[in-house]
Amino acid sequence: MAAQEKSLVIVESPAKSKTIKKILGDSFQIEASYGHVRNLPTKDPSTDNLGFDVNKNFEMKFEIIPGKQQVVRKLNEMAKKAGKIYLASDPDREGEAIAWHVRQILKVPDEKIYRIVFNEITPKAVKHSVENPRSIDMDMVKAQQTRQILDKLVGYKLSPVLWKEMGNRKLSAGRVQSVALRMICEREEEIEAFKPQEYWSIHANLDKEGKQFEAELSKIKGKSVEKTVKNQEEAQKIVDYLTNSSTQYEVSKVTKKTIKRKPTAPFITSTMQRAASSKLGFGVSKTMQVAQKLYEGVEIDGAPVGLITYMRTDSVRVSDDAQNMAHDFILQNYGEKYYPKEANIYAKGKQNVQDAHEAIRPAYPDRTPESIKKYLDNDQYKLYKLIWEKFMSSQMAPAEIANKSIEIEAGDYTLKAGTSKVMFDGFLTLYNDEEEDEGKEADAKIPDLEKGDKVVCKKVDPKQHFTQPPPRYNEASLVKALEEYGIGRPSTYATIITVIQTRKYVEKKNKTLFPTLLGRAVSKQLVAEFAKIMDYKFTAGMEAKLDEIADKKVDWVKVLKDFYNPFMEDVNKVMETAQRITVSSNIKCPNCGKPMVLRSSKSGSQFLGCSGYPECKTAMSLNVLQELENDTDENGEEKSQEICEEKCEKCGSDMKFKIGPYGKYLECTSPDCGHRKPYRKSTGVTCPKCGQGTIVERKSKRGTVFYGCDRYPDCNFVLWNEPTGEKCPQCGELLVKKKLKNGDVIACSNIKCGYKKEPEVST
Repeated sequence: MAAQEKSLVIVESPAKSKTIKKILGDSFQIEASYGHVRNLPTKDPSTDNLGFDVNKNFEMKFEIIPGKQQVVRKLNEMAKKAGKIYLASDPDREGEAIAWHVRQILKVPDEKIYRIVFNEITPKAVKHSVENPRSIDMDMVKAQQTRQILDKLVGYKLSPVLWKEMGNRKLSAGRVQSVALRMICEREEEIEAFKPQEYWSIHANLDKEGKQFEAELSKIKGKSVEKTVKNQEEAQKIVDYLTNSSTQYEVSKVTKKTIKRKPTAPFITSTMQRAASSKLGFGVSKTMQVAQKLYEGVEIDGAPVGLITYMRTDSVRVSDDAQNMAHDFILQNYGEKYYPKEANIYAKGKQNVQDAHEAIRPAYPDRTPESIKKYLDNDQYKLYKLIWEKFMSSQMAPAEIANKSIEIEAGDYTLKAGTSKVMFDGFLTLYNDEEEDEGKEADAKIPDLEKGDKVVCKKVDPKQHFTQPPPRYNEASLVKALEEYGIGRPSTYATIITVIQTRKYVEKKNKTLFPTLLGRAVSKQLVAEFAKIMDYKFTAGMEAKLDEIADKKVDWVKVLKDFYNPFMEDVNKVMETAQRITVSSNIKCPNCGKPMVLRSSKSGSQFLGCSGYPECKTAMSLNVLQELENDTDENGEEKSQEICEEKCEKCGSDMKFKIGPYGKYLECTSPDCGHRKPYRKSTGVTCPKCGQGTIVERKSKRGTVFYGCDRYPDCNFVLWNEPTGEKCPQCGELLVKKKLKNGDVIACSNIKCGYKKEPEVST
């Protein structure tokens, strides 16, 4: 074939082009558009030029993205010489829009241009798409453009309201990001309003012919006792009865049941993000970046290979080819008993699923993680292994679990013990959806007991508990909440979470999302003034309408008109009455005692300034806000005593606490000395390395709390968890407090040791 007759395939990224080039061979040229080539003009939001004309049915005017002129010229040069042109951007709305924009900038006849899509970059999928091209789906394009207009309207019309009210032109609002921010702020309000309730659980150590086991009080007079024993006095009455020598314990019920636990569906975008967070510690953005590389292609034996299917999907559907490959692999490597009698088919399970392409799975199921480990970096290997195991397990036979529960009566009290045993691991041989800490009961040993058997009580242990507030969101749980509400789509989750952090509305500390003072103020204003836009159901309903546009069920112009008129009425009404607001913190000025308020510099950066400005010009960084709020009460008064126990290391005088622009510090009380030093919260534990210093709380440059010797840099001993002062009974290293999802534990600081125990509860 002559050079000028070569076909041209235009993709989004260079990485993807290398993989497709290997598949299609020398008769095709592959070139990347590097994402979008055109967009609406990026004008100042204070102007009315948004790039579309409301009076002409939202007619849009696009321009070449700055810096993309050279890309456009090259694509046109190659297109003129090509026999056929295939637009191969991603198989979603954004990809369809990119294909349409590329078509608009190409100065070639329509009959030369074809649209191709594939869910996986494999020879079969790519060649099939080339053999079966289609035209650009304009309904998908209109759905994408409708989203683009909606987002620009909300962002460019609401942001000036925030500027006027808060005096900061760097603030922004967003149709979806602001609703996500509201979720985080409302969760914080729930936590602050939460009042812990005390309750007790009662645990008995029972014996049957020398075999001991633990049972927990479950009923009183046949009624559940979950969280109903409210205080130590009530608990002690139960303990007194259960430990009375005359109390008889008799087995009243023995239940044995074998259940089949079925595997769950292969990953969709949100479940992959959540699993990568909980099992690998990946953030949402990192997960998507690594998945993108696996999809576009990784060099294996000198050639790029696409390893997974498209990673932005909300469908659990699996192709027949993939099922057949999984069937053959499971039979060959695990045996017939590990494959179900009929192939596992998974349903959508929820509304508003686009089902545009398959679930996330390995493109080549026979490429096991270990077989290609040497070609992948550490993150790629971890995520590929997770995806491969999840998919392969989803095609396997159920696990068989034998459960046994025992009820033991002692007068009006019923105690319960239970255990479970895996009789056949089935899909569990590859993947377990449950958290590692769950299912520890399965290891409990219960002697063979029958109804009517007598047991002896050896010990009764009451344990104090307090109800816990709802947990703060982390990235994974926020994605789950957004998905449950129907807000956003697989392609937007990572962007939403990134934006609210970039805007300084939310901070991530120890993988948990905290709203900042600025974020809470912005959310409060938007909810008060634009309740409809900030409503969860309204936002989810708009997502559903975008799906309907793509499915040819509703006209895109009508959707925009229905939104635009009432929206602009609200905006204009608020702008007419909008006034500058003051966002107060819980901190009092260290110089004059007036409240510290949120202020903005000329560059738009945020800081705390005295509300008595300009008479008092005290200012401090927002980085110290949380630390200061922790040391102040509701009235802004310092919780800590002014004079501390520490003596000045220069003159021996008392030291006192002070608050400055960079947080809490210590200052000598002697006017002739004036020595100052940063305040480090002491643990009271002597440094085990130097034996001279004390371990204190410190913070990294990123704000992460850790613990280190106060003689640093002379002593560089550090811990990531707070030490208890005790030494490990197994290895002698320091014990530390670790905060886990299921509660705090005391553990050895030496990871290799592995010693753990539950913290003691004072009664």
